[in-house]
Amino acid sequence: MRGVNRVMLIGNLGKDPDVQYLEGNIAVAKFPLATTETYKDRAGKLISQTEWHTVVLWRGLAELAQKYLHKGSLIYVEGRLRTRSWEDKEGNKKFATEIVGDNLIMLDKRGDSHAGGYTSHSATDAGDGFGGSDIPPLSDPSEGIPF
Repeated sequence: MRGVNRVMLIGNLGKDPDVQYLEGNIAVAKFPLATTETYKDRAGKLISQTEWHTVVLWRGLAELAQKYLHKGSLIYVEGRLRTRSWEDKEGNKKFATEIVGDNLIMLDKRGDSHAGGYTSHSATDAGDGFGGSDIPPLSDPSEGIPF
């Protein structure tokens, strides 16, 4: 039996994407994404709970993020959950859980004649020739993503 590792989030960027280029001019973007759930408690008081997620985009999607996304942008991102571990310089074990995105839809309203339109991009149509499952794993996570 095969498992399913699929994550779908709608949220706002907490800061501008941080884009780095790895060996071979491979772009990788990383940014925090806030998702907020609002509900009423038993007393009827409105409660908001925000979760922060780290999103990583590779290649063409990373370049699109650099060009079009900024702090506060509303996006839909779909991908898979990845947890990686490494040892820091002091020998302490570190962990990071990230969403590796392979589909991105910008949900901000456009300011031009296409007002109300949304723009969708996937890893395959971003011009990088790689689908989400084709992203190579990092051999040494502490060195692979430089931020």
